[in-house]
Amino acid sequence: MGKIKRSKFATFLKTGSGSGGSWSLVGEGVTGMTVSYNPQTSDETYIHQDSGTTDVESYKPTSSVPMTAVQGDPVFDFVDGLRKKRAVLDEARSEVCLVYLYETATGGAYPAEKNTCSIQIDDFGGEGGGSNVINFTINFVGDPVPGTFNPSTKAFTEDA
Repeated sequence: MGKIKRSKFATFLKTGSGSGGSWSLVGEGVTGMTVSYNPQTSDETYIHQDSGTTDVESYKPTSSVPMTAVQGDPVFDFVDGLRKKRAVLDEARSEVCLVYLYETATGGAYPAEKNTCSIQIDDFGGEGGGSNVINFTINFVGDPVPGTFNPSTKAFTEDA
């Protein structure tokens, strides 16, 4: 039994467009990031009960990303490009891959899940005399695709 360091839970974002896109590690300029699962629940109290029931109906995961602007970092350059053109709908879509580096790898590939995502630009700027910051949200779209991800080759393989 042991603690799991944050560096053992990696997030890769598909940067670029179409077949020219590649997986880029989210990390440079980011000091904290979590996946909020945002459970969608329903509450009911049946007429023969005194206490209610809460059921989880679905999830709407998101990740809020506060990022110091680092020109040349592929994630910043990609997200900043979306900001500049105020991308919406399909233009704001990409893919995100959550990689569990704390689990056992097989052939260099770790358990992972891939999701379609929509990138939401929240704000851009900062305090005088400081670095620019871009805050954006990764909105997970649909169900995850389980598989493995090899950080060295940056290849995702869907489970059979």
